[in-house]
Amino acid sequence: MGEKQPSKWKEILLKILYWVGEILTVFIAGLSVLLALSVRWMFATWTNLSMDELVYHLTAPLDGTNTDMIWDYVRVCAVPTILVIFFLILILIAWRKKEKVHLFRGIINLVALVGIIVMLGYTWTELGVGDYLKDQNTESKFIEDEYVDPTDVEVVFPEQKRNLIYIFLESMETTYSDVDDGGAFDENVIPELTEIAQTNEDFSGADPKLNGGYSLAGTTWTMGAMFAQTSGLPLNISISANDMDTQDSFFPGVTTLGDILSDAGYTQTLLIGSEAQFGGRKLYFQEHGNYEMEDYSYAIENGLIPSDYKVWWGYEDQKLFEFAKEKLLQLSQGDEPFNLTMLTVDTHFEDGYVCEQCPTEYDTQYSNVMACSSRQVGEFLKWIQQQDFYENTTIVLSGDHPTMDVDFCEDVDESYTRKVYAAYINGGKSELSNARNYTTMDAFPTTLAAIGVEIEGNRLGLGTNLFSSEQTLTERFGIEKEEKELNKQSELMTQLADID
Repeated sequence: MGEKQPSKWKEILLKILYWVGEILTVFIAGLSVLLALSVRWMFATWTNLSMDELVYHLTAPLDGTNTDMIWDYVRVCAVPTILVIFFLILILIAWRKKEKVHLFRGIINLVALVGIIVMLGYTWTELGVGDYLKDQNTESKFIEDEYVDPTDVEVVFPEQKRNLIYIFLESMETTYSDVDDGGAFDENVIPELTEIAQTNEDFSGADPKLNGGYSLAGTTWTMGAMFAQTSGLPLNISISANDMDTQDSFFPGVTTLGDILSDAGYTQTLLIGSEAQFGGRKLYFQEHGNYEMEDYSYAIENGLIPSDYKVWWGYEDQKLFEFAKEKLLQLSQGDEPFNLTMLTVDTHFEDGYVCEQCPTEYDTQYSNVMACSSRQVGEFLKWIQQQDFYENTTIVLSGDHPTMDVDFCEDVDESYTRKVYAAYINGGKSELSNARNYTTMDAFPTTLAAIGVEIEGNRLGLGTNLFSSEQTLTERFGIEKEEKELNKQSELMTQLADID
């Protein structure tokens, strides 16, 4: 009996090792398949994806986001992986008593490990992970040296303060216009927006071709874009890009457009068709300017839409513009100047949201959605211009960031520079006849100048008043140097953010 006991334990140990090997094989194979499908899906979903954007997408909270993309990932990546794992388990069970199961497992493990290494190497190269990690550990004094604190600058409002309507246009680029008008498409899918920019101010100087702003690191997603255009700073932070809603404060050390207008007595509203809380938007706009929040939840709570109504990210732009008309009529009856800030959403990637107003004149859905957005903005602007308050109101139309849609701009020539759309209406004209070279951060002082504010030195944050002759940082240093420096760590940004 004493001689058989070791044999029994040896048999148990071998069984344990066998099942551990089976589990490891299934795990490694499943991981390899999931990684390969995820990498393929990732690069198919986001065009020109950078490591900065990837970190944002992977760490963004799900509250308030469009669930279509989540289900697309489940369908394309998770479900096939589960099926592969299921069939692999069936094969291993069926062959468990055959000698060739060991060879089969060995081949599966080898192929899976090679696949993982190849996918990681490909992703590392395509995203420039090495440069990203290097920048994360390299400090730059660029922001510290060039930042102009608004609290140190004299800003003087006109005796009669002008109203402001600021419309962030989701994913809107100058690219979507035709080549003759400064775009990159054979056919112009944003004709109304093109005409608006050309007949008003887009800082193209004497050149009729559209001119927009560069979107740099820290400004390439919606919250980053809104922050950049109202603070003159990139949203470079030590936590994930859309986790600002986890904070008690949103850059408490920064003075923004909202702060300045609030101090000047403006009534301010943020009107959006999605959840304001997403990405820290509610926290930011309430803390910096005491904006009234009129978002998707507000619309439900106030009976503007049914309690069970939800499309795309909340409700579509068709409703947004109708709600905006009602809000503007209400605001115009007040004694204080107002700032109505809006954000469209129908043109969000992938392919946008098709509402009942969308045309079918183009071959692709996204082109039709862009055309629909252009027309709706044009009609909304015409409505504003017919109102009594228009004479004393400046309108800013600005894309938030370049589109992340994977294939909409895939045929655009690499030599073409994609820029964010911008147009300033009823806000004056530039002093210069040449086209300005600028980033979206220059919108901060430029917007104030457009409503008649005099800015000492014509600079705020990292931005420059484009109506003035003062050089932008882009014009002084070049876009390559500016982008390189902004990708690095900044001690000043860490202090201003005051991340918990």
